[in-house]
Amino acid sequence: MPMMKAYASFDLYLADQPPQNRAIIKALRAFVMRTAPKLEETVKWGNGCWVKGKVPVAYVYSDKGFVQFGFFRGAALDDKKGLLEGKGQYVRHIKVHSAADIDRTAFAALLRQAMR
Repeated sequence: MPMMKAYASFDLYLADQPPQNRAIIKALRAFVMRTAPKLEETVKWGNGCWVKGKVPVAYVYSDKGFVQFGFFRGAALDDKKGLLEGKGQYVRHIKVHSAADIDRTAFAALLRQAMR
């Protein structure tokens, strides 16, 4: 199993992603900053994350051809549009293939719930 990359900052994590995914992550980053300005950016487990205090709330994971916008307690969220994927006990994510896929209303509803 390959070692997880360590990044000293969200900016360094972002810079190391493929160009297509970098554009998606930049759009998600701007969305989170506008929607939840009190969340802090960090890197955890080799991925860009947003935390409330020390509690992880949301993350981005760069995959081939898409970015996961995920929620650490996603299984507990009320996902009215059925956007969330995953079968784990807690974590759920949305596959974002382009910045145009960001449904600001639905994503904001999920992010606000995740912050509670």
